[in-house]
Amino acid sequence: MDVFGDLFRGVRAHGSLFGSSALTAPWALHFVDGAPLTLATVLNGAGWIVPDDGPPERLGAYETVVVRGPGTFMFVDELDTTAEPLACGEFCSTPDQGGTRHRLGWNDGAAAGAGATTLIVGAYPVRGEISRRLLDALPVVLRVEAGGTGDAVLDHLAAEVALDIPGQQVVLDRLLDWMLVCTLREWFDRPGGEPPAWWAAQRDPVVGEALRLMHSDPAAPWTVASLADRTGVSRATLAKRFADLLGEPPLTYLTRWRMTLAADVLVEQKSATVAAVARAVGYADPFGFSAAFKRVRGVNPTEFRRTAGGVAGR
Repeated sequence: MDVFGDLFRGVRAHGSLFGSSALTAPWALHFVDGAPLTLATVLNGAGWIVPDDGPPERLGAYETVVVRGPGTFMFVDELDTTAEPLACGEFCSTPDQGGTRHRLGWNDGAAAGAGATTLIVGAYPVRGEISRRLLDALPVVLRVEAGGTGDAVLDHLAAEVALDIPGQQVVLDRLLDWMLVCTLREWFDRPGGEPPAWWAAQRDPVVGEALRLMHSDPAAPWTVASLADRTGVSRATLAKRFADLLGEPPLTYLTRWRMTLAADVLVEQKSATVAAVARAVGYADPFGFSAAFKRVRGVNPTEFRRTAGGVAGR
């Protein structure tokens, strides 16, 4: 498993399509859910994405933005639109168990084909500490222009939205997942961009392989020597290249990743003992695990489970 794939574990569309709408000016849709991640793309026409925090972004045909919550945003025909905002929350979506679940529902029935703007919006619940590392790497709004690898996915989305057949929501969910992955990859790889350190490090033949090894089997008894042996370089070479690209030694990175995994297990598996969680992430001694967890997370595993579990429940 690579780093990017691992961070996507808790990012999945599930009944998450807001809807597709043919809009005629003037319009103003206010998406009030504040979902952790929202993908918005225009199939034809154009409009403006206006986030609570950040400058507006014009969105043309086959252009896509991803908005990071918890702030809300609007989609308007013009920045000085005369339209009264339609709150897409009461009419468009219903929060469910800490995530966001959406239903088709908003539509401008008067819109005709000529001059109409067609918008598709999907929102993503993001659960757990693993996927939070992905959110931390994103700005409030990121924009990807047309002409990239996501265009083919949009063709499929447009065709599927026009249908009303069994299994449609499952297909739309998977297409939205595909679209989100394509959008983030293109944004991280954009010329002149500043992707997170782990994104660039994955491309390095030595550090990338070390990362894959640690993410594929985080509980293994990795040492710098064993990682260097598997990557075909000396310990000194691995340590230097790893620190140069990621800003920390390999085993420091591994400890932080193990504690991230442990944090999700503590919350999601209530019956698991601290000792069992310790073993799951490579610690034979639960006391050593607890000390490492507190050093990284600031609280011991039991306290983290109590506080984080309460927040997740609410």
